[in-house]
Parts: sequence; structure tokens; C-alpha cells
Amino acid sequence: LRPRDLPYKVMFPGPTGTNAVEAALKLARKVKGRESVVSFTNAFHGMSLGSLAVTGNAFKRAGAGIPLVHGTPMPFDNYFDGTVPDFLWFERLLEDQGSGLNKPAAVIVETVQGEGGINVARAEWLRALQELCHRQDMLLIVDDIQMGCGRTGGFFSFEEAGIVPDIVTLSKSISGYGLPMSLCLFKPELDIWEPGEHNGTFRGNNPAFVTAAAVLDAYWADGQMEKQTLARGEQVEQTLLAICAEEPTAQFRGRGLVWGMEFEDPARASAVCARAFQLGLLLETSGPQSEVVKLLPPLTITPEELDEGLRTLARSVRETA
Repeated sequence: LRPRDLPYKVMFPGPTGTNAVEAALKLARKVKGRESVVSFTNAFHGMSLGSLAVTGNAFKRAGAGIPLVHGTPMPFDNYFDGTVPDFLWFERLLEDQGSGLNKPAAVIVETVQGEGGINVARAEWLRALQELCHRQDMLLIVDDIQMGCGRTGGFFSFEEAGIVPDIVTLSKSISGYGLPMSLCLFKPELDIWEPGEHNGTFRGNNPAFVTAAAVLDAYWADGQMEKQTLARGEQVEQTLLAICAEEPTAQFRGRGLVWGMEFEDPARASAVCARAFQLGLLLETSGPQSEVVKLLPPLTITPEELDEGLRTLARSVRETA
């Protein structure tokens, strides 16, 4: 945090990502004294009730079994394919006293929507969102649970955009060894928790502290990991460009080492993943209709290993045509 001039306080809210999101939502509401939180179309923030309330996927939301309240969805970047100016709808609702929108405490966003289909927010869109939050007295929460810890290149996925969120959530890769761990980072002036106000039995995880510290020392003491991830990302991009040139029903998008290949027919995406599995490559789908083949190679992958996986992907696409 110090090298990035990010003076966040660090909270250990529980072992899973959704614990971090719940803590972030709870703190934002406490700080602002408001209930509503704005999220975005195709967002995914976790499977507990508060996190589901700011999640877009209908299938996952239905699992709650009760109404999910105090969350308001807004269009994510490029949701209208550029036909509607950024934040036009959002700003109109905020400014119109007849809109029915309660003033939100916060806005929660993923810079790249993982489960939502590898939807990449532009840097200028993220900067405009931060400016809107400041102007409207709303906190900005970045959910970096899946895209943080180097997945997009920089340690935090929002670094490239040059923004400083009020609250950040981390989990998944933060332990460096697959151990349960999550963090909620927030600006010092937001630390208004009373003693024991957000406590619990399993806060932190001693083995994960050890592995997380070791990974930070080994991979993040300099800029080598970021450079390596960006180089591997270029390797993926070139291969996907070649695959999609031969496959007119597919298009791709991504950053760093997170990429998605979207097919017009969701069944085709599932077939590609199934064939890849038969060939020894583990893939999954994402997107509202599972129409996107999702690529998340290990950050420590070698160029040779990555090339082997990409060749298997290309073969899977050809053999399911």
C-alpha cells in the first residue's frame, strides 16, 4: 500500500470474499447513514444476502429465497453499446426528485466483471464514476476479489485508471496459496467501527497470513510480476485474435491474464469447455447465459505452458464447430 500511496486501513472480515463485501456494504451504510447501494448490470459480488442484493445474475439472486432489497442496478460500461452517454440514466435519477431513487450510500463496481462475462470497464469510465461519486457524496467501493492481486497486471485492477476507491475488497488470490482469506480496505477517515461492532470467530487465518506475506515478498517486491502478466496477456490476445479470425461467431475481450471468448450460441461455449476438459484443459463459462468461455491462467504460468493451453483452446474451438 505504501509504494502506491494508498493509506488504507486493513480489516480482516472473515475467510471468504462475500464476507469482505458484506463488511464494505455495512461500513458504507454506517458512514453515510443511508441504506441504498448502487451496483451494475451483470455484477457479481457474492452469495450471501447483502452481496446478492448487489448482484445482477437472476439465477444466483433467486437462491436467496427472500426479496433482495436496498440495491439498485445501473448500466455497466458499454451496456447500451455506446448509444447512450455514460451515466445519463444514473445522473438523471440522482437529480430528479421524482425518480423514486433513494440517495445511495455507495456505488460498488468491478473493474472487470468476471462472472458477468469478462466485461471490461474503460479507464475513462471508471474515472468518471469516481468523479460522480465525489460530486454526489457517495462512497466508491471497488470489488477486487477476483480481479485484484495482479490478475489484470497491476496489483489492484483500478491502478491503470488512476482512481482511489474509498473501500476495496480483496480475497481469492490474496493468500497466494489458495487458503481462505479476505480483506476489506478503507480510507482512515471511514474507520468509525465501534469495538466489537463487526466481529466474528474466524477473522483472519494464521496460515494464510504466512503464505500471503511470502507471496508479497517473492512476487511484488518489484515490478516484475506486473510486467510478466502483461506480457502473458499479449500472448493470449494474439492467439484469441487468430482464433476469432477463423470463427465468425466469436469475439473476445480482456486485460492482463483474464480473458473471455463470447459465442453467439451459449451451447457452443459449453461445448468448447467440455472438449477442452477432455483434452486436459480446465475452463469454465461465464456471462448471463453462460455464453463466454472464461480464461484465467495462473499468474505464474510459463510462456510454454500458456502456449500449450492456448493450442488446446484453439483445437477445442475447431472441433466443436
